[in-house]
Amino acid sequence: MTHDVAPDAGPAADAASTMASSGPSAAADLSGADRSLLGLVDRLALLLERSELTELEVQAGGTGLVLRKAAALRIAGPGGEAGSVAPAGSAAPGPAGGVSAVAGVEVTRPSVNAPLTGIFYASPAPGSANYVQVGGEVAVGQVIGLIEAMKLFNEIKSDLAGRVVRVVAESGQLVKARQPLVEVDPL
Repeated sequence: MTHDVAPDAGPAADAASTMASSGPSAAADLSGADRSLLGLVDRLALLLERSELTELEVQAGGTGLVLRKAAALRIAGPGGEAGSVAPAGSAAPGPAGGVSAVAGVEVTRPSVNAPLTGIFYASPAPGSANYVQVGGEVAVGQVIGLIEAMKLFNEIKSDLAGRVVRVVAESGQLVKARQPLVEVDPL
């Protein structure tokens, strides 16, 4: 279960409106754990607001929370104009033939997807060669990049074997979970 909260609207106000809709005595019935959780949501929203990030995703067990700035909810419509809003976790519809878009990136081939949200790095260190190159081959289990999340660098390994057709993710940029990183033509 994932909940979307727009911090620009104020998470405390959002929580208060949720409590108000639950009944008049809901606010008085908050346990210490509930208050602690609401406090954590407020702190995460403040952290997001003060950072350059547009989205913050937290998962604990079967529960997930996604905080997005209002600007992150706006996607380009036909002709490139912003203004339409995509529902959380949705993919833009694509033409027939298996073409789909995830996080605004069009995918037409099998791809290695990001297992988590974070900053993608195509090479092990600045100035060094990328893990994979367009035209090069990739094997199952081969490292294709790194994703930095919560100050930890996670090796991202390919779950496909084939020839790299396109590196979709840009090094140093935020990628979202399940976003394509590398497109591969299977061998």
